[in-house]
Amino acid sequence: MNELPPRFQPIFFEVFESLPRQGPGNRASAARALDLCRDLPSAPAVLDLGCGTGAQTLQLAELTSGTIIAIDSHAPSIERLRTTVAERGLAHRVRPVVGDMTHPNQTPNSFGLIWSEGALYNIGIERALRICHGLLRPGGYLAFTDAVWGKNDPPPEVKAIFDLDYPDMGRVPDILAAIDKSGFSLVGHFTLPEEAWWDDFYTPMQRRIEELRGKYAGDAEALDVLDQIAREPAKHRMHSDYYAYEFFVVRRSK
Repeated sequence: MNELPPRFQPIFFEVFESLPRQGPGNRASAARALDLCRDLPSAPAVLDLGCGTGAQTLQLAELTSGTIIAIDSHAPSIERLRTTVAERGLAHRVRPVVGDMTHPNQTPNSFGLIWSEGALYNIGIERALRICHGLLRPGGYLAFTDAVWGKNDPPPEVKAIFDLDYPDMGRVPDILAAIDKSGFSLVGHFTLPEEAWWDDFYTPMQRRIEELRGKYAGDAEALDVLDQIAREPAKHRMHSDYYAYEFFVVRRSK
């Protein structure tokens, strides 16, 4: 694996922290996943794991009447979410917390819904399922998205993108097998549509990259990092049939 240049991470965050969301997803997909949680209480206790700057957290606040604890390890993202929560008058319902998904420091058996979009892979799906199972009340729901391969033998340049961040990425049957072994029952799953990649993620990302090209004009190292980041949406446009994001909704047995 090629090592990332020293300036990759700060420039990466300079791009991603300003985006409406830090990964694929949209409100319509969140609403569809919530519809699968058919007897969820009207005001559930919700835990959003790996919330980033909280696009989906705010959508959950719109789509439910529940209280939400939103956890992420990146403090600047949590600070941005706290500001947004205060501006929208949601501080009585949404509590952003800097924390670790592996040790979320929440009361066991206390949540009706755990939500995580594009984040559980960071600690491994099987481990994440165990952690979530212990935090949910009996009968509670876990809704999460995960990147999956759609076809065998992806082009090397596509595989390299995912190998950098998610070398253990599998296919939908692999996730279903992990769910089957975890004490959860599958409620349903569906593939995120293309607009969930572009509307609030890749299109704003491309605009932000162009803004930063102006800021870093003449800085060859920074421009090279921006070129690396820009390859992701370009590769998606060419090779999106090889991979997808899948939304899974599962339930803890009563």
